[in-house]
Parts: sequence; C-alpha cells; structure tokens
Amino acid sequence: MNELLANAVIPTWQQIVMWLIGGLLIYLAIRKEMEPTLLLPLGFGTILVNIPLSGAVGPHGPLTTLFSAGISNELFPLILFIGIGAMIDFGPILTNPKLMLFGAAAQFGIFFTLCLASMFFGINDAASIGIIGAADGPTSIVVAQKLNSNYLGAIMVAAYSYMALVPMIQPPVIKALTTKKERMIRMPYEQKNVSRTTRILFPIIITVIAGVVAPESVALIGFLMFGNLIRECGVLNSLSETAQKVLANLVTIFLGLTIASQMQAESFLRLETLLILGLGLVAFIFDTAGGVLFAKLLNLFSKKKINPMIGAAGISAFPMSGRVVHKLGLEADPSNFLLMHSIGVNVSGQIASVIAGGLILNFFM
Repeated sequence: MNELLANAVIPTWQQIVMWLIGGLLIYLAIRKEMEPTLLLPLGFGTILVNIPLSGAVGPHGPLTTLFSAGISNELFPLILFIGIGAMIDFGPILTNPKLMLFGAAAQFGIFFTLCLASMFFGINDAASIGIIGAADGPTSIVVAQKLNSNYLGAIMVAAYSYMALVPMIQPPVIKALTTKKERMIRMPYEQKNVSRTTRILFPIIITVIAGVVAPESVALIGFLMFGNLIRECGVLNSLSETAQKVLANLVTIFLGLTIASQMQAESFLRLETLLILGLGLVAFIFDTAGGVLFAKLLNLFSKKKINPMIGAAGISAFPMSGRVVHKLGLEADPSNFLLMHSIGVNVSGQIASVIAGGLILNFFM
C-alpha cells in the first residue's frame, strides 16, 4: 500500500477543477435529464482525460485515435446529419413556408458574434467562433476544420455544451423580450396533407438550391437531406429507423467522448478558451433575441398575431428549442399548444444554420 501511495501522481488544481466541471455535466444529464445522450459522455470523458498521465489521450491514446478517425476528417458530423435528417418531419414548413423566415432571422447571432470576435481573434477564428451561434455542433466542427481554426477544441465544447443547455439559456431571454400577454397568443394549427411526391422532392430541391447559394454547404445539407429522403421515400423504413435511433445515438456517444478529449486542463483553462465560451453564449442569446424580435416586428404589420416565442425556435438545436418554446407557451396558458409551430420553425433553423455555415465558408476560404 505504501509503495502504491509513493508512486501515485497528485493531480493539479486545474485537473481537479475539470473533474468538478465533468461532475456538473453528469449531474445535469442524470439529475436534470438535460440531453443525457450528449452530456453524460461529455462529462465522464472530461474526468477521464484529466486523470494524471491518463492513457486515454496522448499520441496513441484511444480518444486521440477516435478524434483523428471521426473529427479531423469530418466523418462523425456528416454521419450524424444523416440521423438528424431521418428524424425531421418537414411537414410543418411545407404547409406553412413562411416559418422559414424565422429560421433565417434566428441566425443573426452568428454574424453579430463574428464581428465581435474579430476584435480579439483573427478573421478565420472569429468566423469559426461565430458559427457556434448556429446551435449546430456538426456545422461548427466542419466550419472550424475547413477554416483551420486554432481553437477547434474550445469551439466544439462551446457548441455542444450550449446546445445541451438550451433549456437553461433560452427561457430567460425569451421572457425578457416578451410580455405575458404576448406569450399567451394562441396560434391554432391547421393540419394539412402534404403529398408524398412533395416530401420526396423537397430534400432534393433544397440540396440543389443550397448548393447554388452556398456551394460549401453541400456536404452538410446533402447528408441532412439524404437522411430525410430515407425517411420520406417509403421503401427504407428499417433503414430510417436505424438512422434515427442506433446510428444517431452511437455517433453522439462518440462525439461526446471525442469532444471531451479536447477538455484537458492545460488547454481548456486558458483565457482564450473562456473568452470563446463567453462569445458562444453571446451568439446563442442574440440568435434567440433575433428570432423573437423578428416575430414582434411582423406583428406590427399583421392582423393575425404570431406568438413571438416561436421565433426563438429558429436556432438549430433540434428539437430542444422547439420543446422549450412549447413548454413556455403552456406555462403562460395551459391550453396553448405551440409545438407544431415551434418545431416547424426549429426545422427551418436547421436548414438555415447549415446554409449560414456554407456562406461563411464561401466568404473566408
């Protein structure tokens, strides 16, 4: 026993801080049930990589190998987009295309944060930090990789952490920008049938349009829309179910552990990393505000009022943001069901964020 104690390596205070951060993420995942699929591997991985002389990282560590195999070549983000696409029902925006406007408005935080970040970082790093506001982890990874950002690890951590914390971030912003009367606005949902042909053509057409507008977005939007085509074609039901559940969950676990490999104390507890985390939060706040304020602006010119909260669902954190808006609607009025509208806006935000990422790549590559 004495020999074991003599050979033990004492952790630094920075590593202990990272253990506490990992423990907090695990607590939020289990106790608060906040996106446990992502937060649990991220929290456990944070503890794992900050154990002194941890064999999980290093030149030949398994997490380092996993990073090279799935992040450096953008494989994990693209595969995950197939699963996300298979989960998405584009029916709400096909029956009400104007919901796409809210998805576009909610990308304001990306470009605001880009300008703000350019005061502290080079333009490529600033653009990579701004895309955290897309609330879309795969897009953040791809943009930061292609722009050769020096802060890939911090950007990944910020993007995925804030995605998981959407239920904590968005409600205060929404409540600060709306009155209770506005939150009580009802928006009856009219169920309309969308033909199978329309559902099949939509992902194909969107891929082509996005490719013309933002060619650099083709890979991301293409994999997302391919996943949706699997869902809607009607002849690959078992493949669609696999993509939605097994594939998406497996890749999410790998992503959580891989991202955690970038949360080593010596690289994470630095001023630049903390600044990026702060700017990422700014991006999320201004994305949410942009969507809400755009909805309030439309209400000035419309007789049929829109519940401005649905604008907040225009960020890409699908389906967390849509659920947050629906829950806030029920808090204001227990019989006010905004789920279909908020999910429709949330879906439009998924498309808009990928296009925004492609536009940034077109500008700065």
